[in-house]
Amino acid sequence: MPRQEISIRTADGECRTSVFTPGEGGGPWPAAIFFMDGLGIRPVLFEMAQRLADAAFVVLLPDLFYRAGSYEPLDVPAVLASGDVRGALAPLMGSTDNQRAAQDTQAFLDYLQARKDVSARRVGTTGYCMGGAISLTVAGTYPDRVAAAASFHGGSLATDSEFSPHLLVDGIQGRVYVAAADNDGSYPPQMAARLVEALMKSSVDHRHDLYVGAAHGWTMSDFPVYDADAAERHWTELIGLFTDTLR
Repeated sequence: MPRQEISIRTADGECRTSVFTPGEGGGPWPAAIFFMDGLGIRPVLFEMAQRLADAAFVVLLPDLFYRAGSYEPLDVPAVLASGDVRGALAPLMGSTDNQRAAQDTQAFLDYLQARKDVSARRVGTTGYCMGGAISLTVAGTYPDRVAAAASFHGGSLATDSEFSPHLLVDGIQGRVYVAAADNDGSYPPQMAARLVEALMKSSVDHRHDLYVGAAHGWTMSDFPVYDADAAERHWTELIGLFTDTLR
């Protein structure tokens, strides 16, 4: 089935959402939620979500910027070259945060549970950049619903903010995989150490991998720092994680 565009009602409005299913077979399949990066919904995310779906999962890709209204897909190279990425993205990124995204996820989970082609109540979550923090936050917020949570080049995973994901790890019941770039100002080594300490203290089943030579955003083919080899490693780890925990 091609990408299906739907709207999911949350506490704050209608969230534009794309649903992806495997290209063959009729299911049912386990489900996963794909939390986007800060550059918003665009073709590369559709491609990535479909690739995950083709590994035999129902994949939900919500537009977490729905509170900001409609917007055209961003010209990613132009935004990244602007010299003021934060300023360019501020109207969109200011419309959500870890807490609001976790609140939205209740509606996403309810939607997936109601689908006849979804085989299990527990899901997997994966996130990129800001979505990495959301993925871990959701795992800590809905511990009985998340069997596995992944973060790839996620930023701000262990900060002094009251919304920091590391504050919720003691509630996580599923498996966690965190993939860090060794060139990422949004997730420096001291922050990684803080997150790992929290995961270990809470006895969370986890792996924390450093992708040597990779930079923030390495999985995204529309980023100048895209690293094809590291991106393929990411796919191996993600699909393996979900296969082991959701089936």
